Amino acid sequence: MSKLFLPQTTLEEWALGEKADLHDGKLTVAGEGGAWPVEPAVHFVKLVSGQDAHGLVTRVKTERQLASLGAEQMADSVVLGEAAYEVVPGYVAALPDEAPAGDPRKGSPESDLLAAFLLDKL
Repeated sequence: MSKLFLPQTTLEEWALGEKADLHDGKLTVAGEGGAWPVEPAVHFVKLVSGQDAHGLVTRVKTERQLASLGAEQMADSVVLGEAAYEVVPGYVAALPDEAPAGDPRKGSPESDLLAAFLLDKL
């Protein structure tokens, strides 16, 4: 399963443009006929104070992973112990990796549709 981070601001733009919708933990892309499971997450952009003892800068962590680390998220910030980080809130989309028969390099039709949409819109 491949995972893709989608910033909240991007998803809001898509929703306003009626290009995609996020509902009940699923991302639905207009006209694509598929829905992909998503989970709330953050992308760690930079360390604001303290030391990055957990090596989180440039990483993406889900809310569950943050909770297991004992981290607290407040809007676009995460505090973990003495360290404070600037983060980008968003979601992680889970994309299936199944390859069609005979072509181990090619992704599933659903992931191909989402990838094409994302490349077109980003």
